[in-house]
Amino acid sequence: MSPNMITPRIYGYSAPYFFIFEGTKTFYLQFQIDIRKHNYMTKIYNTQPQSFFNASNSIRTFSLSCILFIAVMPNLWSQSISSTHVVEQNRLKNYLKPEVKKQLKKEGTITEARLADYFRAKFSERFYYDYKSFDERLKNYNSIYNNEENHKSRALDHLNKFEAQTPWKLPFNYKNGEAVDAYALRHLARQHKMVDIALLYFNEGKNPEYIRYFVNQMHSLNDALAANQYETIKDGNGVYEVYRAGYRITNWLWIHNMLLSDTAYTDTDQLQTIATLLQHGQNLYENNTKFSAGNHQTKGMSALAAISILLRDFKGTDQWYERAMQRLSEHLDKEINPDGFQFERSVHYHMADINNYFYAYQLTKINSIKVDQAWEDKLLSLFTTLPKIAYPDKSAPVLQDDTDNPWAESNDISGALTLGYLLYNDPKFGYFATNKVDAGMYWFLSNTQVKQLENIEKEAPEYGSLAFEDTHYYISRQGWDAKDNMMIISAGVDADKPDHQHGDVLGIQAMANGHVILPNYQVRYSLKDFDLFKNSMVKNVALVDDELQGKAWTSNKGGSGFGKFKQLPKPKVITWNTNDNFDLFIGSHDGFKNKDVTYSRQVIYLKDAFWIVKDNFKAPTAHDYKQVWQGHYTSELGSDLIRASFPDAVGTDIFQLHQTDTAISNGANGKQWTVISKKQQTDFSFITVIFPYEGYNNGIDPRQKEIALKDWIVNYADWGEQGEKTTIISQKDACYAFGIQKMNHNGIILEATEKSDLHLEVINGTLKVYNLGDTETTITVNANTNSKTNLKSGDYNVFSLN
Repeated sequence: MSPNMITPRIYGYSAPYFFIFEGTKTFYLQFQIDIRKHNYMTKIYNTQPQSFFNASNSIRTFSLSCILFIAVMPNLWSQSISSTHVVEQNRLKNYLKPEVKKQLKKEGTITEARLADYFRAKFSERFYYDYKSFDERLKNYNSIYNNEENHKSRALDHLNKFEAQTPWKLPFNYKNGEAVDAYALRHLARQHKMVDIALLYFNEGKNPEYIRYFVNQMHSLNDALAANQYETIKDGNGVYEVYRAGYRITNWLWIHNMLLSDTAYTDTDQLQTIATLLQHGQNLYENNTKFSAGNHQTKGMSALAAISILLRDFKGTDQWYERAMQRLSEHLDKEINPDGFQFERSVHYHMADINNYFYAYQLTKINSIKVDQAWEDKLLSLFTTLPKIAYPDKSAPVLQDDTDNPWAESNDISGALTLGYLLYNDPKFGYFATNKVDAGMYWFLSNTQVKQLENIEKEAPEYGSLAFEDTHYYISRQGWDAKDNMMIISAGVDADKPDHQHGDVLGIQAMANGHVILPNYQVRYSLKDFDLFKNSMVKNVALVDDELQGKAWTSNKGGSGFGKFKQLPKPKVITWNTNDNFDLFIGSHDGFKNKDVTYSRQVIYLKDAFWIVKDNFKAPTAHDYKQVWQGHYTSELGSDLIRASFPDAVGTDIFQLHQTDTAISNGANGKQWTVISKKQQTDFSFITVIFPYEGYNNGIDPRQKEIALKDWIVNYADWGEQGEKTTIISQKDACYAFGIQKMNHNGIILEATEKSDLHLEVINGTLKVYNLGDTETTITVNANTNSKTNLKSGDYNVFSLN
């Protein structure tokens, strides 16, 4: 006969075990232990003893179970905080480390009031700033940021949408009866607008209902946990998913420390928050035993590190700290490329990682906890990357999924570099810094750091043109004056996690004369045009027929709006070269292989002047080849000259040196792009001049016999294969020649084994020849076979003319 089994859970430590005999029935109590979850169970069996032997077996089984229970109990109890339920406030003292409990017992019974007072004192010592200075901090904050109305608007938005006792599992409705969607649930789980509610409490009369709302909404999540009525990871909207849990923890810590300054936040409220944070910590500890790529785990481990430092009085938190710092170290090692760029290639995610690591690093410094030097070096490299990519106006280009300000054409990096200045006291970070960090980060600065913002030392960086060889961004830079030229070329796709990559492989962005002249645009996952703005029609790239770079778009299963391309071109960097005369980038990608078209792009920056972009297509059959240019450009000479003018009478011309067929402009959400096409060609190269100028009449005038590009002249010569025209941009004793094969000029005879793109310069009886093309070529000068030289892309040789 099978035993009847009852399995009530017990949360305490009950040593007694016993048998009860009642008539022909025997009841015995057996402890069972779920080691993975650290839960302790009892089982009560109701049996019909058939023989003494069976009864003896039962006794022996029971005795062995008890012995096992007693043997393992001490080790299990050392990590007994549960991830599946929140400890009651009156039981928190049972989870304190022995030395902490011993210390508190010296002063009498550990009551809830004494425990709350103890942790207020510890937060005063350990948190980013002392909550006792909150009133002064808030006054300073409101003075600097002047955003009380914004906080109020956000707070009321949350209050008007969600009940304090809100559900945590879809489907459910807002207060107004409309359905809550997946995107809204994810943001509810982050609890970021709860911060606004806490600030509203202090800014507008301290209505205690706002504190009750915070406490009750936290309690509603705890109730949902107990009832198993919350969204899980498999649903795509996991409330306890590592990123959302980490985000929520950071916000709750922020709120908790603010509210500690006010008596309306009771001892019971404070201990409930601590108990909830402990449950979250154990959940993160248990579910992050292995490295998982991406910023989601980084966010969660940053929060786990913070809890483990701030609440290190509890058993098990030392293991939390070790795991959190181990995971963060792995992310620094694997996801911060050797060149200092975050692997997802986005400014937004790069700065998000700075924040994630800052939260943990700042607390280690405040609490005098030493971290590995490699950890510190990688963190520093995250900061030094931002000046390297910065525009001359101290902003940064838009790279991949930058989502802070949809449709913006640059990124504000001042907040991140202000943090860098505060951490490292480096005036080159100070050059970008302001008297304030991002509003949210203000509350994670020490009081000393806030004071430091009043006197920031500034020194302009010295970075010139440079390459991120691992992340594959390439920067041409004139200098650091506000009107200087700067261009960035995107030539990489992360091999492991290209989720945030846009269809901009070999795409470019540029600034000149204080304006972004070739923009890219920030996005937002929840907007309906996200897939449009993530793909190639809204980038400065070249295309074939109607092919876009990003293919096989797929949205995430949670329905937040995020999506990615399953297929993107594979780029290849052929060369990068920078010297006193020019910067040269050459790359290719396989994005049109389905059309049997090979493609490469050359970008040449003539120092302090303008850029040349050459797009090369080759195919066995005819296609329509296209360039896409972002910005408000109008056609001034058919498709061969388009122009943008800015409010301060500066402008940019995009001028074609090879004749094209059409220029068609389109746009969305106030943004515009122009597609320049050459119809039905097999092989074709666009040679395009990007020409910034100051003054309304200083643009390119194509009506002139000789087209002037500042100090350079455009002309054509019969230097190509079988006398074909070579496009030449010349100045005194130097020129850029495109499609040259045989030149006879001023007593110099140059021959190349194939049509080549070369930079030629006569210097003191020598001819310096650079190969600007995408293939190797062999050069002979003045029929001197001894001078015959193979030049790979980007290589040069100096030939004697004597």
